[in-house]
Amino acid sequence: MRRTLGRFLSALLVALSFGSANASDKLKIGVVGLTHTHVHWIFESEKQGEFEIVGIVEQNKDLAQRYAKQHNYSMGKVYDSMEAMFAAQDVEAVTAFGTIFEHLEVVQKAAPRGIHVMVEKPLAINMDHASQMKALAKKHNIHLLTNYETTWYPTNHKAYSTVKSGDVGDIRKVIVRDGHKGPSKLDINSEFLEWLTDPAENGGGAIVDFGCYGANLMTWLMDGKKPQSVTAVTQQLQAENNPQVDDESIIILGYEKANAIVQGSWNWPIGRKDMEIYGETGAVYADNRHKYRKRIAKGYDDFDETVLTLSEREAPYNDPFHYFKALINEEISISPHDLSALENNMVVVEILDAARESAKTGKTVYLK
Repeated sequence: MRRTLGRFLSALLVALSFGSANASDKLKIGVVGLTHTHVHWIFESEKQGEFEIVGIVEQNKDLAQRYAKQHNYSMGKVYDSMEAMFAAQDVEAVTAFGTIFEHLEVVQKAAPRGIHVMVEKPLAINMDHASQMKALAKKHNIHLLTNYETTWYPTNHKAYSTVKSGDVGDIRKVIVRDGHKGPSKLDINSEFLEWLTDPAENGGGAIVDFGCYGANLMTWLMDGKKPQSVTAVTQQLQAENNPQVDDESIIILGYEKANAIVQGSWNWPIGRKDMEIYGETGAVYADNRHKYRKRIAKGYDDFDETVLTLSEREAPYNDPFHYFKALINEEISISPHDLSALENNMVVVEILDAARESAKTGKTVYLK
């Protein structure tokens, strides 16, 4: 009886110790801004227990209160400034869910404190901001990541591995299509809509909001290489809804032996995020998050086709915030051309700058 009791107490101590260690292992994240509705993602992800949101920076208390009711957090966690949150909480990392223009300020205030940063796509509003952010990240040795929804699509990673294996030959053409019917038609909250359609806060309309996806994916597929040329056309098909910005964009990226067509639009009748990759001997299609197709050419227009429905990727490669934690804890590593990587996203911002210039001038822009 005494021996059994001793074993029970030992097991209990081990369990308590393990639970305490798990609690201390949670990454302490601060959320900066609530006006980007992708912020709901991090509140849902927190429920899995890998990290803890220790503070929220938002001056719009009506918005903060609405989300507090929806996600059951205390308004005591909400601060008026990053400085106030940093003074009150032990913050290891921050995620930025405000305007794209505000990304620079987040890095300016977090990096000198050694606090890692993840921003929503794109990295920055222009190359000037991006260069400042990169310099701060390097100086203070922090991770500076950019999050895209499509980074976590298993189909995109299957397409990438297929191409890199040589199954369809060298890349010759990539077509990426992203977007929806337009933010004004989606009944999004006013706090998001106001800056999403403001060129000073977002950098543009559909060309930025959805053009960045294709630029990011193509930079990944090309192992970080920049395109030699960028040609873009924009239109405003919903002037009544988007008076200050474009809502239709086509960006053509020219490489030495390949090209990409990036179609970012607020005029698709049905929301989409898909990619087609054409090689010398076949093609792969990431039709959505889970549906993948591969076609190997036979003769003129015949082909052998493989169709797969893919499951979610294994953790931490299935969630941006778990990935962020694993990277900070050095459980995984990141390559410069990876989808979330700073170097990749510096190229993305350079492409977007060139695309806006091309659309404005009507001329192809050649990158250095």
